[in-house]
Amino acid sequence: MCLTEPQAGTDLALLRTRAVKREDGSYAISGGKIFITAGEHDLTENIIHLVLARLPDAPPGVKGISLFLVPKFLPAADGRPGPRNAVTCTAIEHKMGIKGSATCQLQFDAATGWLVGVPHKGLRAMFTMMNSARLSVGIEGVGIAEAAYQGAVAYARERVQGRNGSEPGEGAQSILVHADVRRMLLTMRAYAEGGRMLGVWLAQQLDILEHGPAGARAVAADLAGLLTPVVKSLCTDLGFEAANLGVQVYGGHGYIRDHGMEQHVRDARIAMLYEGTNGVQAMDLVGRKLPLLPRFFDLVDSFLGGYDGSFSQPLGEALARLREASRFAAADGGPAAADFLKLFGLTAMAFQWARTAVIAERALASGSEDAAFYRAKLATGRFFMERILPQTEGLRAAIAAGGDSMMKFEDAAF
Repeated sequence: MCLTEPQAGTDLALLRTRAVKREDGSYAISGGKIFITAGEHDLTENIIHLVLARLPDAPPGVKGISLFLVPKFLPAADGRPGPRNAVTCTAIEHKMGIKGSATCQLQFDAATGWLVGVPHKGLRAMFTMMNSARLSVGIEGVGIAEAAYQGAVAYARERVQGRNGSEPGEGAQSILVHADVRRMLLTMRAYAEGGRMLGVWLAQQLDILEHGPAGARAVAADLAGLLTPVVKSLCTDLGFEAANLGVQVYGGHGYIRDHGMEQHVRDARIAMLYEGTNGVQAMDLVGRKLPLLPRFFDLVDSFLGGYDGSFSQPLGEALARLREASRFAAADGGPAAADFLKLFGLTAMAFQWARTAVIAERALASGSEDAAFYRAKLATGRFFMERILPQTEGLRAAIAAGGDSMMKFEDAAF
């Protein structure tokens, strides 16, 4: 996906790459793109670039962007890769992490391309992939959280250091006995499992939207609209936090490359930036998606109407905070955006934990052979409800305080 240019990242209205139609119906594409994942490699016979560019008669802004298919090698008469197209890799980006991905700068010098769809509607076509990519990036955050958790747990079981004083005897104990280590491990576990539930829930909505009965598609469309920026942003934020906690569990060894934990921190950082920075996702939520919130409120209200388990009270309290904060967010916009997205995301995650509790309690009552699994699931959910979900009160207070403290800060004082 060739979108970004040096002067046009999030604001694609500033895009300068040009496309001029030729007599044979193809187009000459000229311009430079940066941050192109796998923009140049030799792992396949050909590379197909999907390039955003402007036609000579294009209106200004994002409404004047078209989409073009530009191959690295032009097709020969038999359909196989033929002569090299005028697409050049001018540099490989030297990145903080994801070293295994060739992230390139590309130059198109009247390269041959073909229009995809209709003129001036390229951004809409590109976003067919972008929304799917945002779910994938959210799951990337979940995967890093899970990998960091598994590594940290294995290390904590084996690392002998200090005593917690709760058991008689002499000698050091596994660091797994220490309260702060358990806090970090359970936080990582709750993030990974909660993020996975959110991601699967969003994936279900996308499947329903494409394949479900007509009556269910409207609900799925609203939930997908709400959840996409949340899964992308919250799950990558929490994945990065989990990776940092993983380093902390390892102590000094976590800072050394030999153990692999520091790579999770470096690799996790990009997920908060690409496919739309997390701040942009928050602005999308408060700027465009707030009218969809009643769909979520109704769903959780209906669930709470038939559930009176131990997770019902904290979920109900978080939902009330979200309702109150949504009124402030509607009025305050940008200053409330990041806090509101996290508040909504944690509440949505609490909803998934409560749904999980129903299933786990039912399985335990039936004498399931996987009783240990379900007990651990309930215990992790209880930790989330008691130790993580209370953050929603602080987020509500910050949103209610308004944005004057940041927006009225004098520019010259920065």
